[in-house]
Amino acid sequence: MNSRELIDSGTLELYVFGKLSEKENQEIAALAKQNPEIQAEILAIENAVINLSQSVAPHLSATNYEKIRAKILAKNNAIPINRRTSWSTYTGWAAAAVLVVGFGFQLYQLNQSNATIDQLATEKVVMQEAIVDLELKKQEAENILAIVRDNNNIQVALAGQEVAPTAYAKAYYNKETQEVYIDASGLPSPPEGKVYQVWGLKLDPLTPQSIGLLNDFTASNTKVFKVEKAEGAEAFGITLEPAGGSVSPTLEQLYTLGKV
Repeated sequence: MNSRELIDSGTLELYVFGKLSEKENQEIAALAKQNPEIQAEILAIENAVINLSQSVAPHLSATNYEKIRAKILAKNNAIPINRRTSWSTYTGWAAAAVLVVGFGFQLYQLNQSNATIDQLATEKVVMQEAIVDLELKKQEAENILAIVRDNNNIQVALAGQEVAPTAYAKAYYNKETQEVYIDASGLPSPPEGKVYQVWGLKLDPLTPQSIGLLNDFTASNTKVFKVEKAEGAEAFGITLEPAGGSVSPTLEQLYTLGKV
């Protein structure tokens, strides 16, 4: 039997698995020393078995790995040589490979399912946030309608002044409660570092009283702001002031003005 016939016979697989008799093991070992092709085939079979074992087995330390490897290679249980047994060896390897592939496919499907669940959870959160946002906008709209429809509120038109002729605003003023709402939708967005400040005015003598700042102007969707109460106000004005507001109005930056 030449080296190719020996390799094709399946005998080398039985040698690696320790399924040959002592005499047969010695013969194969002697042939391997003399024939590099046989030696290379034995090493290839050993590596294939070890790699397959590593892919499905827990991690072993280098010391334990060498002990197990040495035990496999040294084990010599004598059984008769049967060329057909090589097919059972290949069948076992194939079954192990199918098991590994099947496990990998199931793991892939599990990961895909988890990804789908995560995506659905994210979409649910986004939808909930959208619903909350719509609810808040609805409440804002209802509040604005309540202000406009309240017969106790006086609507005061605030016309644009020299610095901003096209600007306009409205003040909703309740003389009984002194509450004031400002509709600033007709004002341009303030420059960075600036803020609109609302003033309640008494006309004789002219006495301005700050009743609030229109903070977060750009972020506001409705541009309707509730400011502080204005007791006995006879007019309202809005000026552009440095961030944080001013003690007295900057008349050169008077954007809108209107009389009650």
